[in-house]
Amino acid sequence: MKHNNLKAFIPLLFLSVGLFSIQGCKPKGTQSAVSGNAAAKVYVAPGKYDEFYNFVSGGFSGQMSVYGIPSGRLLRVIPVFSVDPEKGYGYSEESKPMLNTSNGFIPWDDLHHIALSVTNSEHDGRWVFANGNNTPRIARVDLKTFRTAEIIEIPNSAGNHSSPFITENSEYVVAGTRFSVPIGDKQDVPINSYKENFKGTVSFIGVDKTSGKMNIAFQILTPGINFDLARAGKGKSAGWFFFSCYNSEKANTLLEVNASQKDKDFIMCVNWKKAEEYAKAGKGVKKAVKYAHNTYDESTHSATSTMENEVLVLDPKDCPDMIYFMPCPKSPHGCDTDPTGEFIVGSGKLAATIPVFSFTKIQAAIAAKDYDGSFDGIPVLKYASVLHGEVQKPGLGPLHTEFDEKGNAYTSFFVSSEVVKWNVQSLKVLDRIATYYSVGHLSVPGGPTKKPHGKYLIAYNKITKDRYLPTGPELAQSAQLYDISGEKMKLLLDFPTIGEPHYAEAIPAELIMKNSQKIYKIEDNKNPYAAKGDNFARVERKGNEIHVYMTSIRSHFTPDNIEGVKLGETVYFHVTNLEQDWDVPHGFAIKGANNAELLIMPGETQTLKWIPEKVGVFPMYCTDFCSALHQEMQGYIRVSPPGANVPLTFSTGKTAPAATEKKDTVKTK
Repeated sequence: MKHNNLKAFIPLLFLSVGLFSIQGCKPKGTQSAVSGNAAAKVYVAPGKYDEFYNFVSGGFSGQMSVYGIPSGRLLRVIPVFSVDPEKGYGYSEESKPMLNTSNGFIPWDDLHHIALSVTNSEHDGRWVFANGNNTPRIARVDLKTFRTAEIIEIPNSAGNHSSPFITENSEYVVAGTRFSVPIGDKQDVPINSYKENFKGTVSFIGVDKTSGKMNIAFQILTPGINFDLARAGKGKSAGWFFFSCYNSEKANTLLEVNASQKDKDFIMCVNWKKAEEYAKAGKGVKKAVKYAHNTYDESTHSATSTMENEVLVLDPKDCPDMIYFMPCPKSPHGCDTDPTGEFIVGSGKLAATIPVFSFTKIQAAIAAKDYDGSFDGIPVLKYASVLHGEVQKPGLGPLHTEFDEKGNAYTSFFVSSEVVKWNVQSLKVLDRIATYYSVGHLSVPGGPTKKPHGKYLIAYNKITKDRYLPTGPELAQSAQLYDISGEKMKLLLDFPTIGEPHYAEAIPAELIMKNSQKIYKIEDNKNPYAAKGDNFARVERKGNEIHVYMTSIRSHFTPDNIEGVKLGETVYFHVTNLEQDWDVPHGFAIKGANNAELLIMPGETQTLKWIPEKVGVFPMYCTDFCSALHQEMQGYIRVSPPGANVPLTFSTGKTAPAATEKKDTVKTK
């Protein structure tokens, strides 16, 4: 190790050792940390509902999970970027296009963060957005159905960690690159030419205010740094966006040392209203790219994937007064705006303070050109000029901050494993409470909006150690629920989560429940393969394909006996659920299929593709319990050798013995 790197590393080493010795052991008296009436506060009686929905990112599962608060009960797993055999997502022919990308079918991603749609900076209960960190994508989930309605791939991006973050009326979903890479025609360059050739981007994805449909409105080319997190302004700062940035050293190797050399990195301030004006004025350059845009149609119950080929890019050198940097200590992770929009909180992972910036002072510094030089041609505002103040000695390893409605902030501390409550105006620490262990993100219901519901705080932990029964080398991911309604925070509940939880947002249940869709009306089903009644059920041969137009209703399929399929043919089961009662889905699977089941909601049509691999009679059955006679909901399909003279027939309820059938003959040479 070079001497200068060693000098940077040693303080970090001693810091880590000191932190471990202070906070690394399990806190004593964990039972006494739980308030005496905690059980009563989190108990939701049978038949009663939770007060909040909590939408939690699934991390490396590629899915999103939904928990009730305060009970901590898992209500739903929403497949977004990963195939899900439970629901047939990514397996049914209708849903497969949702996982298409410019690189082909990608059945997995790393879902790090979510964002609930807002109107006037308040949650409106319409959509929840999610990011795909690995293959850069943004998804939109419709909260009427809790289904993924749209996924758009992000070009000119390598790693999509800094997303999705939304403007105060959901005009844009914003995504920043985690990794800077060579962008443009010159791709094959030496890695150690990072400083000369690597760039980042920030994408502004427009959202239609009625349908929610997304499009990439424009991208901003940025210096070759790494974007971590971001938050839109609100209120007085509504036209601005703030991004935490690290690796202002522009290192390309051993970043744990080489990207920690400077005392301060940056928060990037983007005047997105001005960027929007530049885009409309033709200041951007259209770049040839290739990216997938996938949408799900609720009337046809089918997804469509379209390949786009162009994006508008704004270069700051052609768009003055659009971007500014302000220094922030050190390797900042979280970047959060308070409910008023006046204060921006930076969380330097390696800093001993929490800096709080004033939007009013930022505007004054810009007007006075109160700069401390520039970074890649972009003005750097003077730290002292934009600073509201610093929270002194708040804890060790600050990460994320949420807010209540009383002017208080709550910051997670990864190293000292705690949540600290402090006042945004006075910067005084008011309370602290332990987490178990290595806390990451926090969620206060409504915390990122201008209208927090300061009743609960949920902490999402990276490590659980001894909180749950041991389950081999890997333990359950975890969350803790705290009561923050009083002056002191109180631990109420531990509950395990689907791993790995990153960011989450919670919303009052009443905003979603009233719009929840219970069934699909059979008369509105526009799937071209729908059979809207048993009299429409049929089996047809189209070339080398067999199409089975099947219905399901408690407790049988129509048809449930099919013969005449030949080995080498492909069978498509188009199954329509005729139920018109809430929460009566039907499943469908066939023995020997090498993909998965279908799960078909009332009034919906879904398709399973099956390629028989051998001759025989194969059972098919309903996989989702639907009635007392669920076990009897089954049938058979017969596959004969190629060239067999078995006619294509189908039936339901035919009980008469078959006529004596001549032995199948197979044409041979």
